[in-house]
Amino acid sequence: MTTSSTGSTSSTGGADGAAVVEKGHGRAASKTRTRILTYAGLLIASAVAVFPLLFMVFSSLKDDDQIFADLGSLRAFLPVGDLSLENYTGVFERVPAGRFILNSVIVTVCIVVLGLVVNSMIGFAISRMRWRGKNLVLSLVLATLMVPFETIAVPLVYWVVKLPSVTWAGDGFLLKQGMLNTYQVQILPFVANALAIFLFAQHFGDIPKEIDEAARVDGAGWWTIYRRIVVPLSGPTFATVAIITMLPAWNSYLWPLMVVQAESIRPVSVGMQYFFQLNPVWGQIMAYGTLITLPVLIVFALFQRAFVQSLAGTAVKG
Repeated sequence: MTTSSTGSTSSTGGADGAAVVEKGHGRAASKTRTRILTYAGLLIASAVAVFPLLFMVFSSLKDDDQIFADLGSLRAFLPVGDLSLENYTGVFERVPAGRFILNSVIVTVCIVVLGLVVNSMIGFAISRMRWRGKNLVLSLVLATLMVPFETIAVPLVYWVVKLPSVTWAGDGFLLKQGMLNTYQVQILPFVANALAIFLFAQHFGDIPKEIDEAARVDGAGWWTIYRRIVVPLSGPTFATVAIITMLPAWNSYLWPLMVVQAESIRPVSVGMQYFFQLNPVWGQIMAYGTLITLPVLIVFALFQRAFVQSLAGTAVKG
């Protein structure tokens, strides 16, 4: 009887062990399938993002006949055939591309720099200082994110026509009515950014407020706390805001098209329409597109680590 009981127990134990092993194999197989699907999804997403860029860059080195001949094969995404820089030379001969790029650099740098200062100060005031109605103000700021720019573009044009602008007249500054055809009209409407204010307020609010109290005891004012304590602790957030502010500023098309008629201050995005007016040369169009895309890729590559750190920190806190 004892032997039989022992055998039965051993048999049950063996079955349980086999079930555990089988269950472990099932979990491992499930994790493997999940990993494969994840990598497959990332690969497809990368292909969707990268292949148009490859097509644009390599097509900028080909003439129109070769571009259309390669469209039906993988050669369209490869640097093969008779490659040259003639399209880039043609871009600068056909339009003042250098001037357009310089205008976009001036506008974008001003928007980013002024935006970092203004939006970080507003975020600091909302998250660190005590005053009535700050939650209401933040709610109103976030509500503006739901309003498309196209709905306020026309009323905004009316206002910038009425507002004064300052220009350099050679021997001094000249104040005149209307901001049309100026750098100011391309910069000032986009300095304050609701998303940037929200990101700064969220990050500044996560910094322990005991630091403020200790600094106040030592005689520091709010400006000192902002400049010497909060800002040095917020490098990744500043990098993130710089990137998300730069992208729409650099790619802006509708607003400059409405308020800028002078060729001397037009940005790069508006310059693209020159290539479609008479006899479009697709190689030159691709070359121009490459020229205006490279600065964005370079800036993202420089700030990539800080950008990822900021997003990762936000995800963990959320």
